Amino acid sequence: MAKAYERIADNLRQRISAGELSPGDRLPAETTLVEEYAKSLPTIRQALGVLQAEGLIEKLHGRGNFVRRPRTPVLRTNLRHQWEKDRARDPASERAQTGATEHDTGLELGDLVFHAAYHEVAAEPEIAKALGVPVGTALVERIYRTRYRVEPAPFTLVRSYLVRDMVAANPDLLDESKEPYPGGTQSQLFTIGIELDRIEELVTARPPTVEEAEELATPAGSAVIVLRKTSYDTDDRPVEHSEVILPGDRTEMLYTTHLDRW
Repeated sequence: MAKAYERIADNLRQRISAGELSPGDRLPAETTLVEEYAKSLPTIRQALGVLQAEGLIEKLHGRGNFVRRPRTPVLRTNLRHQWEKDRARDPASERAQTGATEHDTGLELGDLVFHAAYHEVAAEPEIAKALGVPVGTALVERIYRTRYRVEPAPFTLVRSYLVRDMVAANPDLLDESKEPYPGGTQSQLFTIGIELDRIEELVTARPPTVEEAEELATPAGSAVIVLRKTSYDTDDRPVEHSEVILPGDRTEMLYTTHLDRW
């Protein structure tokens, strides 16, 4: 037999599904729900917690509970890397028309809000190993956030690392004001004579940190996908490493593997 909070959650779920409560609508105050369902405040909060965990509602501090607006889905495939390489040498005017986020979401360039921040950092052991350099090597740490302008949260949390001495030949690659760079990282590397041969991606999942959950606005209880990506040039040298945090409630990852024929 369903418990009281489960029945309340189911009733509110049906009201949302039927359109009685639409995305962006504020739910009745918790005290109102106590009277409506004739149950205690802890029971009401249990029911709301179920809906929050499902991603149907979100609690905004000081404002109440709201029906959560569906987030724009992201389909990230391994084919995106060849797509980026194919356009790395195109004229800047063509490369500037679209980027990887638009490729993954179907949105247009004007739909997006982009932010980049660069810092010079010393390579810590994990990053140094990935890039094949000594611990303490000077790196360019690049932090990226891109969001749909009508949504509050970015699609991903990205930290990308380049070896500073490797890319210093082109000062633009040390300058955050040059972002978003038309054509992305592969086009940036092309300007210093680097062609990528392969990209290795390690994918894991875990609960988000408090900071990640807040920035990505993920529902309570949802996981994040952690993608660690290392790019190798045609001399088998690691030239870029990044960690990408993707919200599990809006991200699909599709990998296509072409097999040799007999």
